[in-house]
Amino acid sequence: MQTTFLAQQFVPLMFCGLFALLLTGFPVAFGLAACGLAFGFIGIEAGIFPAALFQALPLRIFGIMQNDTLLAIPFFTFMGIILERSGMAEDLLETVGQVFGPVRGGVAIAVILVGALLAATTGVVAAAVISMGLISLPVMLRYGYNRTIATGAITASGTLAQAIPPSLVLIVLADQLGRSVGDMYSGALIPGLLLVGLYVLFIVAVAIVKPGWVPALPPEALLFKEDSGRSGHRSLLVLVLICAAVGFGWAQVHNGLMTKWLERSTASAGDEIVIMSMTLASLTGLALAIINHVTKLHLLSRLAEQVTFVLMPPLILIFLVLGTIFLGIATPTEGGAMGALGALILAIIKRRLTLPLTKQALENTAKLASFVLFILIGSTVFSFTFNAADGHIWVEHLFKDMPGGAWGFLIVVNILVFILGCFIDFFEIAFIVIPLLAPVAEKILPGLVPGMTTDQAMIWFGVMIAMNLQTSFLTPPFGFALFYLRSVAAKSDYKDRVTGKLIPSVKTTEIYKGSIAFICLQVIMLGMIMAFPALVTGGIQKTQSLSADEIMQQLDMPRNQAVEPPASATQSAPPSGTLAPVVDPLAPPQSDVKPAEDDPMKALLEAAERDKKKQP
Repeated sequence: MQTTFLAQQFVPLMFCGLFALLLTGFPVAFGLAACGLAFGFIGIEAGIFPAALFQALPLRIFGIMQNDTLLAIPFFTFMGIILERSGMAEDLLETVGQVFGPVRGGVAIAVILVGALLAATTGVVAAAVISMGLISLPVMLRYGYNRTIATGAITASGTLAQAIPPSLVLIVLADQLGRSVGDMYSGALIPGLLLVGLYVLFIVAVAIVKPGWVPALPPEALLFKEDSGRSGHRSLLVLVLICAAVGFGWAQVHNGLMTKWLERSTASAGDEIVIMSMTLASLTGLALAIINHVTKLHLLSRLAEQVTFVLMPPLILIFLVLGTIFLGIATPTEGGAMGALGALILAIIKRRLTLPLTKQALENTAKLASFVLFILIGSTVFSFTFNAADGHIWVEHLFKDMPGGAWGFLIVVNILVFILGCFIDFFEIAFIVIPLLAPVAEKILPGLVPGMTTDQAMIWFGVMIAMNLQTSFLTPPFGFALFYLRSVAAKSDYKDRVTGKLIPSVKTTEIYKGSIAFICLQVIMLGMIMAFPALVTGGIQKTQSLSADEIMQQLDMPRNQAVEPPASATQSAPPSGTLAPVVDPLAPPQSDVKPAEDDPMKALLEAAERDKKKQP
């Protein structure tokens, strides 16, 4: 009786045991492994599992160590740490702040744009929020910014690291969902940029409705003026227009050139065209600035030169990394390695690469990579026992009969991830929750939108989860981004070093209030992704592949053809209503059939070749 009860309630008891273990404060990675091993041995002793259950576990662990995709995590982490510690954040915030400073809300817009750029380079929320909190918050408070707007802009822009490629979250989600990292990057690019646009529009709206909340910088705060007293914005505008013209021109010829050079049979994806056009536009701007600086022609203003030399190198690095991935020239791992090397080169050029900096970057990269690896090993042990107990079937039944069908599944999953994101890190969610939900999503979601393939549905699901996790980073009172800003914001009144005024301390309630408006914007973006899947799947090419049933059908086809007369091979297929003769699947093949015609692998390869030719 007790064994029967244990077998029936084994999966819920595993969840309860894991939850109790995590509440004790035990490390997540070791808690997962301990729970999986403990319940596995209990199941073996109770006769639920065979005694040889854990013999296959070492192969699973070695499979993790041999996963090349996960190598992209330390590469992108190292790239981000080198760029951030070499002073890139300070240079970007100062320069972009000078560009937008003369207009109302300009500093907040600069924070959002730099936050997006830091998100694309560092991929770590903590680094982006802390950097901008230390640099931008004192400036915004100095010139009278509303505190809720200032703190909200910093925390919200810092969380963009969750959803803008090349994000660590997207790499992990792609690995757990069994999909291409390049497709995940492609799917997340447009939603991430749209979210940045929403943030900027919100600041513009505030500047129009409440101009006193987001004042412009005073003239004395502008650093890069011409000798004549002009700001230099006109020269910068001309340079931007030239670069835009180059990018637009390349966009018109990209498809034809790439189709010819790479011998493609399909048209180039839209995100690939955008990335490559922006890469060439950035290279053009940098080349013009270098020529102007070397020849001393003074065709560009000081502001235009400063913006180009500070902004273009990291932009070019990001575009090259993403461009090679989107073009298929490099895998995400190879792109990450190229990004890490590029970050080192940029730091050397700026003469900021020192031995202590390199050592610190390597130590932090090793810590994060070890952290991810241990959590992945622990979650693998847990899921090994969980799947042995048919836990995936239990989860599927749990969501299958949910009211609302597939839409109900999406809503409940997003609420669940949102709540979990307030308490645990995204790595734990990706390695614990996503493997449980992925099989259910793979069965339910493809039929939700007509014409959507399974791969597109899972990429859509992954981008949705990434955007949701980004929202949870801002939610009071447990949002991680709020704590990061609280750790660096002024806890007591201080005297400003420029104006000499006494600046009141930043209250925790002000940080919480500042996040509410941006949470609403992120929820709107999440709703747009759910309502308009084409925002994610529009840049992903549809690929048709043979299913397991079709493969087995192809393997059985020559044997079925063996009982027919040889002349039937040249005849057309029988009508759909005609029944094929029943053949014993275990019967030996007929001796009068040629070996080439009875080769299952040849038939499978021919079918795959025909399927490949059908692709657009």
